[in-house]
Amino acid sequence: MAEHPHHHHAHPHHPERRDAPTLRWAAVLTLGFAAVEAVGGWWTGSLALISDAGHMLTDGAALGLAALAAWAARRPPSARHSYGFGRAEVFAALVNAVAMLVIALAIGYEALARWQSPPPIKGGPAALIALAGLVINLAILRRLTPHSHDLNTRAAMLHVVGDALGSAAALAAGLVIAATGWLPIDAIASLAICLLIGISALRITRESVHALMEGVPRGVSVDAIGLEMARVDGVVSVHDLHVWTLSGSRSALSAHVVVSSMRDWDVTLRALQGRLHEKFGIDHVTLQPESDVRPLVRH
Repeated sequence: MAEHPHHHHAHPHHPERRDAPTLRWAAVLTLGFAAVEAVGGWWTGSLALISDAGHMLTDGAALGLAALAAWAARRPPSARHSYGFGRAEVFAALVNAVAMLVIALAIGYEALARWQSPPPIKGGPAALIALAGLVINLAILRRLTPHSHDLNTRAAMLHVVGDALGSAAALAAGLVIAATGWLPIDAIASLAICLLIGISALRITRESVHALMEGVPRGVSVDAIGLEMARVDGVVSVHDLHVWTLSGSRSALSAHVVVSSMRDWDVTLRALQGRLHEKFGIDHVTLQPESDVRPLVRH
């Protein structure tokens, strides 16, 4: 591909990612225990347990989708997809968050119905099954936490956090029912899960849509980047500065840079690339140099 004069790109080598195998492991474990909770919820009559089983079933599929997106993001750029497939992670995060909103609404509807007419529940066995689910969810969260800088993995972690909250609520409800026989606690626990899941899902949805709309990445200030670039030796000013999200964990930047000397541009370029990497973690950089020298106008 031909390159325009003085139009410089920085395309770093991306190390092999390790989140895809972790996400696959989490998906298999989540789906396996969802079956256990479904049977246990039917046997004990606990809505919180049944809700958590359905939640874990959907989450298992969501984790599988996140693993697929992480695999797609590792594919190299092609003639048709010059940026690669990293944006698949953002799509997966959006699908996962919207799915969680639907689940929260369904659980909330059933919880309100059970509040009016609570069925009999075996509190002790429900609490034991919920405790096992909580332990599994916490183990999955521990494995996913090192990859939490990535939007796709954060959305997957949202599902697991929802599962952990569901298991904790089911555990508390089971213990209360076993100790006191007060059945409405099951519906109350389910509604609490819905509220927490809904708030987190809305946050991930907003982040994903923002990324798909080429918005400035979270925690990044265009003004701060421009000021930092202008501090580099040889840079007079910066304009037409744009920053956007390429994938769940990668950002890109393009800008026009007015320099005092075009002959020193290679040195200035390396300094700018280093500053952007160190201060903002941005490695995909496209910079267009412009001379500060104004041509003489002859009359």
